[in-house]
Amino acid sequence: MTRRHEPRPQVRVVHGHRRAFVTAGRGPALLLLHGLGCDHRTWSPVISRLARRFTVIAPDLLGHGLSDKPRADYSLGGYANGMRDLLALLSIERVTVVGHSFGGGIAMQFAYQFPQYTERLMLVAPGGLGREVNPVLRALTLPGANQALAVAAWPPVLGLANFLGGRASAAKVPGSADLAGALAVLAGKHDAAERDAFLHVLRAVVDWRGQVVTMNDRAYLTANMPTCVMWGQRDTVIPVAHAGAARTAMPGARIELMPMAGHFPHEEFPDRFVSILTDFIRTTTPSVYDQNLWRTLLRRGRLSDSGSAEAERATPTAQAMGTGAPA
Repeated sequence: MTRRHEPRPQVRVVHGHRRAFVTAGRGPALLLLHGLGCDHRTWSPVISRLARRFTVIAPDLLGHGLSDKPRADYSLGGYANGMRDLLALLSIERVTVVGHSFGGGIAMQFAYQFPQYTERLMLVAPGGLGREVNPVLRALTLPGANQALAVAAWPPVLGLANFLGGRASAAKVPGSADLAGALAVLAGKHDAAERDAFLHVLRAVVDWRGQVVTMNDRAYLTANMPTCVMWGQRDTVIPVAHAGAARTAMPGARIELMPMAGHFPHEEFPDRFVSILTDFIRTTTPSVYDQNLWRTLLRRGRLSDSGSAEAERATPTAQAMGTGAPA
């Protein structure tokens, strides 16, 4: 839904593919990365508020929204590269990266690949901190999911689901806030190219057992980068218990729990979201990349390296930070 005063999307071609984005405001740069199946409009409730103090860049990730949907590289590393190149085209050299859900995995990957570009990290209900994820996402990795998704996204079916979801929200049925977000994700998935891109990304980071990748093993590299993790305590997509894993993996991170919020706190409570993000930026000093410090962190390793075998049993899905994070 287009909101009043929302900036118009722009398009730049990067590596032969159209990349859509909106930008607004002036000041220190914020890169807002949406979740799987969403687009820049998920940030609409907060863009105008943030633009009062910051330069806001909110892209449609490749395969989403108004961006192209080719048969291409949808890995988190590929997404991070694409964001680096988009920022270069916009002559932006340093950003605070804000990632929601799957976008949180991209944010972590971006910070890992390009620490010299990253001033701070804000992760909003990010994937990659544990195996648990909503059963519907696990089911969509099974055979036949493409056809089932096409039926669910068929406009008459989606219209009925939105009607019922609206009634559930009005009645304050538990989980109804996340239901509204999930139905918004379904919009457009009747298009075969968009549906294929969605499933391609999902199956890279989730299988029938849950999340298959983690950011835990390289999260220690954020030790000298200001990091904030936000979670809604009513999240039905990725459990808020994963905030505890974030606290363990990133002991210096600021943890913000929103009692009444679900998986989309920036949509449900935009004023509170903007207040927390603004305060986080105001009270922290931007990270400055230091190659010697980076080397020292790598040599020291993560906190659990002294018991590596035990650590690997505790994190059976461990892979390189940012090689994937779902939702």
